Amino acid sequence: MERRSRTRVAVIGGGPAGLCAARHILSRPEAFDPPVVYEMTDHLGGTWFYEERVGTYDNGYPIHSSMYRDLRTNLPKEIMMFPDFPFDDRLNSFLHHTSVQQYLEKYCEKHDIARHIKFSTVVEKVKPVSMEMETGGAVTWEVISRSTRGDQNTQTFDSVFVCNGHYSDPHLPYIPGIEHFKGKVLHSHSYRYSEPFANKSVVVLGARASGVDISIELAQVNAQVILSHNTPTMSLPPPLGIRQASTVVGVLEDGSLQFQDGSVTQADILLFCTGYNFNFPFLCPSELGLDVQDLFVTPLYKYLLPPGFPSIFFFGICKIICPFIHFDCQVKFALAILEGSVKLPTQEEMEKEVQREMQRKQDTGVQVKHLLNLDKDQWDYYLDLARVGRFTPPQPVFESLYEEVRRQRQKDPQKYRQINYRLIDATQWELLEAPPEQTD
Repeated sequence: MERRSRTRVAVIGGGPAGLCAARHILSRPEAFDPPVVYEMTDHLGGTWFYEERVGTYDNGYPIHSSMYRDLRTNLPKEIMMFPDFPFDDRLNSFLHHTSVQQYLEKYCEKHDIARHIKFSTVVEKVKPVSMEMETGGAVTWEVISRSTRGDQNTQTFDSVFVCNGHYSDPHLPYIPGIEHFKGKVLHSHSYRYSEPFANKSVVVLGARASGVDISIELAQVNAQVILSHNTPTMSLPPPLGIRQASTVVGVLEDGSLQFQDGSVTQADILLFCTGYNFNFPFLCPSELGLDVQDLFVTPLYKYLLPPGFPSIFFFGICKIICPFIHFDCQVKFALAILEGSVKLPTQEEMEKEVQREMQRKQDTGVQVKHLLNLDKDQWDYYLDLARVGRFTPPQPVFESLYEEVRRQRQKDPQKYRQINYRLIDATQWELLEAPPEQTD
């Protein structure tokens, strides 16, 4: 059927995924109207924008960012970047978060994105509207938004890109007896800096990136840190004095914490570094045929779209990825679908493919809460998207450097960020002898 007009896309969120979506939509003016980007805060950057406050904004909505003051990236800038927009090469490989925020602002400026962002505007409702007669059965989307001034607005789009991030709704696993704990309980979402924890006893739950990094920060201000997790013991530098323990399984009546191995400890603070829930408050997931659990969303074909509604896309749902490269591939694939250069299988075939993929993972022992972890599988995923979507896949050097950084991180979780890298070509990287000049 001949297209009557250009495709209108709503983008929800002005963080890295939303900016990447806007940049690629704007690069195809023959096929797409300029996007409307809805951003609930008064700034771009998403989770990279450091917000000292915790709790809620002035408008009553929860603080979105989980950024803490001294965070540095755990991936080098050489594989943090959007493939078509490198970081300033004078910067060290591992960046302070302010450098990433500045990078996103420059990306936005280069592609003239800001004028398409509706800042301080919350999306309240996204719903599919069937327009059988007019569009040959295609679904359009009604987006109802509200500005901080209270003005409500309704617009209709051909497609919706959900880029609202998933580092803002803390996941707090239930611990039996937690009501007996006499100290302070908080989630890393509300952690900003280490000084208030000086000389306190802290049990940190969870040993992914934030759990390890925050434990190291706390140990440096003489907190007595126990890192509680269910993964193999890590090699943490002995001078830090971080103890490792099995999972906390309960709190006893006297307020002490009990670990899986039966040992018990008292603590001033229990700090959950246990990840984040998926949260789409503007959607009715069941209406889209989606099951949204705390840590899992299904079915999403290619981790992107509900098979029954192939014009709404959920970006960055996967975990343990190179996020900016990931967004770039997903956006290009979504636009190829909307432009018509990718013909999707039937709804039933897409649902079966998602089911097969999830079953394959579970058969290898992957728990449901980890089904969206890609890690080493991300590179085959990008090749698949690029092959079907007919765009250039990420260069092999990214995977090679990703694996090298993993090795260095496992060897020394404290010092791996002192190493600097440089990309030589599509397949090779090198270590830099001396750190380049740090400009942030």
